[in-house]
Amino acid sequence: MLRLKHSHTRPKLEASHPLAGKRVYIPVMAEGMSEVMAAIFRSMRIEAGITPPSNKRTLELGGKFTSGDECYPAKITVGDFLRAIEQPGFDPKRAVFLLPTTDGPCRFGQYVPFLKRVLREIGYADIPILSPTDKNGYSDFGDGATRFVRTGWRAVVASDTLRRALLKTRPYETTPGTADGAFQLSLDDLCETIESSCANAACQLQALVECITRARDRFRNVPAHYDAQFPLIGVVGEIFCRLNSFSNEDLIRRLEKQGAEISLSHVGEWVGYSNEVESQRLHLSRQIFSLEMLSEKLRSHVQHKDEHDLIAPFVEDFEGYEEPEVHEVIRLAEPYLPARGVIGEMLVSVGTAAYLAKHGADGIIDISPFTCMNGIVSEAIYPKLSQDLGGIPIRSFYFDGTQSDLDRDLGIYLELARGYRERKPYPRRYPSYFNPRPATEPGNAGQGSALPPKDRAHDIPEYATPSVAWAADSRQVIEES
Repeated sequence: MLRLKHSHTRPKLEASHPLAGKRVYIPVMAEGMSEVMAAIFRSMRIEAGITPPSNKRTLELGGKFTSGDECYPAKITVGDFLRAIEQPGFDPKRAVFLLPTTDGPCRFGQYVPFLKRVLREIGYADIPILSPTDKNGYSDFGDGATRFVRTGWRAVVASDTLRRALLKTRPYETTPGTADGAFQLSLDDLCETIESSCANAACQLQALVECITRARDRFRNVPAHYDAQFPLIGVVGEIFCRLNSFSNEDLIRRLEKQGAEISLSHVGEWVGYSNEVESQRLHLSRQIFSLEMLSEKLRSHVQHKDEHDLIAPFVEDFEGYEEPEVHEVIRLAEPYLPARGVIGEMLVSVGTAAYLAKHGADGIIDISPFTCMNGIVSEAIYPKLSQDLGGIPIRSFYFDGTQSDLDRDLGIYLELARGYRERKPYPRRYPSYFNPRPATEPGNAGQGSALPPKDRAHDIPEYATPSVAWAADSRQVIEES
């Protein structure tokens, strides 16, 4: 793989740094997100990797220390950390477990003390838990705090963008596995770009934009037949369960196999909402003209600029897939939940569900852990939301690791979604490269067809077979194991 040449060097990690000589273990949440987070640590000269893939052993280990009152994501996260301890070569003296935290009523705020208790019970109390937060200015990273925060945001946007491209392409691929192949190559490229990019912010952004452009070209060259007969299902809900395929029993791929396309709420949505909550807090505490408010506004401005630059290569490809600003999400939720009286994912889920319905989605699915407060509140609101928006079918799915006939339930739900699309009041805006839209889609009569956009500037080869992965920029063709 060709490496970019930069005139700026990466920062050096001082021997006195608390993470010097350590290995950071990162739990898996969203597909691709944990990998890029590990790459950020490595870019700061800190050894890092993700926990082993979740499996039955994850649930077995997590179940030994949970009673059922805890969130299902807590059971999985603890189980994955315990699986890491079981791996050959694990050194507890070098290990550091990364586990973010939060304030508020959600049980997520109790994950860190819960994990500390479990580690203490099994004799690993000395393993430190890294829980970076803006409350302490990300002091765990010392002089690298600013770089960590900004690179972290860019990594969120970039990995979200790859996932969006995957979800809009995979249902329509004509050779199974090619979209996943494009995603994996693009993720590997992104991780290497982050790990090897320079410390200068402008230089790093340029490298990331070039990386995203290569990803765009890979996805454009996935052989696909874009068929507008596929219903579009919006997926909202609790952030871990909706993004972690193990926790939701691969619900998204199951929907795709039954002929649906998915619009998934991504990680960046929660970051934007968290910024808005902080701004509201400062307003309520009469700190409108404070240095803290200035810092918050400046951070939001910089994040928006970075987001705009990173998504720019995909603007044409994401035509009709535009995502709402957080202010619009809150506005759409306000008839059902008071924005200044409610904090949490329920507000975002309800607002995003309303946005998707108004932009032509054929159904909404809410994914939550069993007994999740945010999921329960949202589910109570959805009947009214559905009634107000033309009867769009909204279904809540709860997960706790027990087996159920999920394919049957999804099949029944998709029949409801297909029936709704025949009468829905809100038309969907399709990208120009879709095949003719069905006459039953409101306002779609006479839509012409177009081929997927192609940009041959990089002369990227097509996939040959599902077992062969290709890459741009003179990379070698490799056989997948």
